[in-house]
Amino acid sequence: MTVNSKNAPEALELEDKMGDHYRYGCFSQKKPDVCHQLGDYLETVKKDNDKARKIFRSTCDDYGFAKSCMKYGNYAFLGKGGMKGNLGEALQYYEKGCELNNAESCLHSGLMHVSKTMGNAVIERSIGKGVESLNKSCALGNANACFYLSGMYISGVEGTASNTEQNKLTKSKSSTSDKGSKKNADKQVLLEKDMEKAFQFAYKACELRNMYACANVGQMYARGDGTEKNEQKAEKFKKMAADIQDELKKKNSDSQNQIGFHNIA
Repeated sequence: MTVNSKNAPEALELEDKMGDHYRYGCFSQKKPDVCHQLGDYLETVKKDNDKARKIFRSTCDDYGFAKSCMKYGNYAFLGKGGMKGNLGEALQYYEKGCELNNAESCLHSGLMHVSKTMGNAVIERSIGKGVESLNKSCALGNANACFYLSGMYISGVEGTASNTEQNKLTKSKSSTSDKGSKKNADKQVLLEKDMEKAFQFAYKACELRNMYACANVGQMYARGDGTEKNEQKAEKFKKMAADIQDELKKKNSDSQNQIGFHNIA
């Protein structure tokens, strides 16, 4: 719902009525989706991040509402709404949202597990857990997760395995050649390069309208990387990437023309 901010008194009155509507639906009718809307209202309209944070957390904990788990995870990650940043708590709520089939939560938990910068005493880096979460996010229709997985399989991942992954890697090494192991004694292959999987994930991301994935699919068809070489398809996907780029430019231009309006839903 949009309100013209030029009509300030009417807008404020409508905002208050909407707030009352959300509070009644949440506190009296116990509707999880309305509680989440109340959190959004407090965050975006009233600019009260402290109250919004509490609503998102209770809606996740009390009702298992996946979107609220994701939103509270964001608050914990950023240290927003009067709380200090807490990566461990953020991951906990992202994982809870992912278990409840929220694609964004799966994306965030996956990225936290695979990120080198998160791999300190707070969060143990785990490529296995990260790939599992990103796979689920991709399957749930998140284009960014599909694209990120594609990139991981294009280059592969090297590094130091977590304690929980060490045994798997040791068993894997015992059944395969250890060629090149002396070259990088301190590094292990945590994810094998796989151009076929890279192509599959890029293709899925492109279907979900990721511009960069479409460009990559075009290049992979042009080179025959992970798929058959096909110039006609290469041009098709390059054009698709350009079309999506044009759509985004138009969307951004249209958004700039909406100054003076705001969303309270």
